[in-house]
Amino acid sequence: MELIKVKICGITNIEDALASCEYGADALGFIFYKKSPRFIEPERVKKIIRELPPFVTTVGVFVDEDADRISEIADAAKLDIIQLHGSEPPEFCNVFKRKIIKAFKIQEQGARGKGQENEIRRYTVSAYLLDTYKEGVEGGTGEIFDWEIAKEAKRFGRIILAGGLTPENVAEAVETVMPYGVDVSSGVEQKPGKKDLQKVKNFIERAKGIA
Repeated sequence: MELIKVKICGITNIEDALASCEYGADALGFIFYKKSPRFIEPERVKKIIRELPPFVTTVGVFVDEDADRISEIADAAKLDIIQLHGSEPPEFCNVFKRKIIKAFKIQEQGARGKGQENEIRRYTVSAYLLDTYKEGVEGGTGEIFDWEIAKEAKRFGRIILAGGLTPENVAEAVETVMPYGVDVSSGVEQKPGKKDLQKVKNFIERAKGIA
């Protein structure tokens, strides 16, 4: 069975970036949403990416940002993939040259209904990231949703599971959902913007079933 892809998101410094790569991360996420405690300036991202080893995918996370600004940042920082984590409509996802990950906030109330499924199926993107809905919170919430919903969503395409994942529950999450990938930020942190490197190592090993 192919090993699951692991994205460590909310990277803000070179130490965390290089350690994540060393431990086996497939992708690193950089957040360009200024209200996030994990926001990082594009120029700093460019410097970090320059130091990364080959074969590591870099992802820029944007929330309801202007398309031209997204392209400008992606070009300047040399990002591989764009992740849209706001209320961007389907047509917005089609204006970029890079691959797109579209995030969806899963609501427990009525989440199995046709409304949410129909919303996902409107998008044609490289992967769908499923996170937990929390009122008033943009971007990641650090909370778990019903993983059965993620299993059902796999028929639409590649699913990246996010929301409340930690070294303690990621193995169960992978076994339950068998997603294309998993995404973690707050679940492996000392504090917002600074990773706990032992947690990062444990998370990656357990996600990939090598610990």
